[in-house]
Amino acid sequence: MRRAAIALPVVLGVLIAASYTATALLDIPSPPTVVQLLSTEPSRQGDLFATRTVPASTAPEPLPVRSAPLPGSVPWKGQRIPVAQFLDTTSTNAFLVLRDGRLAHEWYRDGIGPATRLSSWSAAKSVVSLLTGQAIEAGKLREEDRLVDILPQLRTGGAYDGITVRHLLDMTSGVDVPENYNEYYPLTGTARMYLTRDLPGFTRDHRGVRYQPGSKGTYRSIDTELLGQVLAKVEGQPLAKLLARNIWAPMGAQDSATWNLDHDGGDEKAFCCINATARDYAKLGQLVLNDGQFHGRRIIPRSWIKRIATPAPHKVDGWGYSAQWWHPPGGDGKDFSALGVYGQYIYISPDTKTVIVKLSDYGDQQDEQETFDALRAIAKAG
Repeated sequence: MRRAAIALPVVLGVLIAASYTATALLDIPSPPTVVQLLSTEPSRQGDLFATRTVPASTAPEPLPVRSAPLPGSVPWKGQRIPVAQFLDTTSTNAFLVLRDGRLAHEWYRDGIGPATRLSSWSAAKSVVSLLTGQAIEAGKLREEDRLVDILPQLRTGGAYDGITVRHLLDMTSGVDVPENYNEYYPLTGTARMYLTRDLPGFTRDHRGVRYQPGSKGTYRSIDTELLGQVLAKVEGQPLAKLLARNIWAPMGAQDSATWNLDHDGGDEKAFCCINATARDYAKLGQLVLNDGQFHGRRIIPRSWIKRIATPAPHKVDGWGYSAQWWHPPGGDGKDFSALGVYGQYIYISPDTKTVIVKLSDYGDQQDEQETFDALRAIAKAG
């Protein structure tokens, strides 16, 4: 037993040393940070990574308020439940409803408030889309442009070289990086991309394709990461600075936001991880609902609003999809949404002139269809 008591600390010491060596070789955060990630709610994991700030607008524009009641209940898995139960069941942190551009309802769970920044997760993809639409309108980019013509260091001489900006927008590139969110298997797929401290290196190391680009749609965060790198290259600015200059300032964002980086001073995680207040996410949704205009000033090209509101030819994992925005099954076929893992929604219903923001910690399988059914019921109740 004495020998075992002596050996155990030695073994632990070796394992700890090995874990530090492994994370350094893999170029991911140190073991304490990885352990901290496992115990931190997804909505607040942005606090654990390097960030670049997106300042609040110098002319902030508070949301006008006109309170209105929510419906008494919403559909949920074959029955109707009270809205409060729906929010609790889906681990909601913030829930805002805008009708006709006015804040009709605002709710936060205990410990969260209007000034709390919460992670967008993959809803950031839809923001990257808006920045892309602006770059295309400015003549800096075309959907027909090939990825490797903008980032020549990625050339392979194979099928990968045929990937275009359109393929990246519509998730039809075929790049073989699986959507793995399992925190207990952090060294593969999107989980590894989330942790890497070298995003350009990650994209260089993952240039295999599973099918001919443009032949079908498959949800892959790597597509948005590549799109973000393209944007940064053609614009000559980091994504956070583009967001600040092109959207956050002109739409009158009330609060500063942040965008997580792969390392201090590095590259934005384009596929995820904007951290902003619920009110500013709502303003973003209202900007889209308003046909890309704010107080009569055009911010997003009208042609791009039409692009994201019209499903692309290939469905993505069985759902309508277009330029990084989702078109969920059912409904009137006109609503669409930004959507992030763990339950982040910026839902837009043009027919009811409603924007709903729902930010959550609901898990990586968060009943999206059922949630959209509930959001639609709330929108129609107005």
